[in-house]
Amino acid sequence: MQILFFALRNFNRARTRTWITVGAMGFACGIMIFYASLLEGWLAGMEKNAVGMDLGEFQVHAHGFRADPDLYKRIAGQEQVLSLIGKEGFVAAPRLYASGLAAAGNASSGIELRGVDLAREGLVTALNEHVWQGQWLDGQDQAGVVLGRKLARILGLAVGDEVVVVAQAADGSTANELFRVRGILKSVAEGVDRSGFLMPASTFRRMMIVPDGAHAIVVKRQQATENLTQATARLARLLPGYEVCNWRQLQPVLARLFEMSDIALVIMLLITYAAVGILTLNALLMSVFERIPEFGVMKALGFSPWGLFAMIVAESLLQVTVAAGLALAAGLPLSLYFSTHPIDFSGFVQSSSTIAGVALDAKWYCVVTVNSVVLPILFLYLIAGLAILYPALKAAMLKPLDAIYHR
Repeated sequence: MQILFFALRNFNRARTRTWITVGAMGFACGIMIFYASLLEGWLAGMEKNAVGMDLGEFQVHAHGFRADPDLYKRIAGQEQVLSLIGKEGFVAAPRLYASGLAAAGNASSGIELRGVDLAREGLVTALNEHVWQGQWLDGQDQAGVVLGRKLARILGLAVGDEVVVVAQAADGSTANELFRVRGILKSVAEGVDRSGFLMPASTFRRMMIVPDGAHAIVVKRQQATENLTQATARLARLLPGYEVCNWRQLQPVLARLFEMSDIALVIMLLITYAAVGILTLNALLMSVFERIPEFGVMKALGFSPWGLFAMIVAESLLQVTVAAGLALAAGLPLSLYFSTHPIDFSGFVQSSSTIAGVALDAKWYCVVTVNSVVLPILFLYLIAGLAILYPALKAAMLKPLDAIYHR
């Protein structure tokens, strides 16, 4: 209690210096809370675009399909597999894939044909809500297709234009059909943007002579709180005859980017707080040197070295606590505001920009999490604590007589 009393008494001893130090620490910590929340929002947007628009949380394939996509490597009895997955608490949608060539006018391009189950796809992805121009697929419009944005530009196509597709069907015959562009997607992922050619599953089966089976089953957890790795293992045990991968395994580069983001945040915190640490060290050294005679008297009266050390530390931690309060008062409301009012980088980010093959959203939201708030405050205490050590030890090691007569 005595140490706390002295710390409180000395808090406003050099008022201007104290509040400049506290203000600098609070400002830096508030900015880092906002930065961490913005980074969390950016990562959440990237994951939403990758998982919610294309990959899904999990994918089930026949063994060998991912290494060598083949029209004949299909999941047999897809309805039974879908039923098993549903009973285990997941939602799922089958997909069909094939390669082909699309031509319009004098332009042509290789494409990835994708047969979409219109009744189930919306349960696992939000691709149907990501149409840039035109409309999403309709089961009543068997000739209507939806294209990736870059593919439409390469072929010079707009909504309502016709496009010819040539591919090899499952029976070895040539599949040749004329389609009409029903819609064009916003930027989703590099693969879909560059070669995505989406059609109803019924159209795909008729054109490619694939009456049954699916090349992939996209799966989503009903309870997003379940651990991704545990859910993957549970799904793999349920389907031992198939290859089960989660989105991190399907996109290892993107998963690594997410893992590196925590390291990037720590590095940014260290760089920012290095300046704060220097400022704190300078202020505390000034405070110690101008009070050396006082410390000498205190030690002569029986104040122990460790008591003096604890008093300096308590004074400094009190300043850091006030700074953390100011940071929360400034950084948290700012982050919460931008969680509903995004920062628009449309003037700096192209609509087709991607990172690790995933579309980069031009509007960034803040996402306030425990990590984005607590981590900057913990680092503030850590860096300030390290800066405190030398001045506090300097005061504790003073000799009473020399300190009393110090000039």
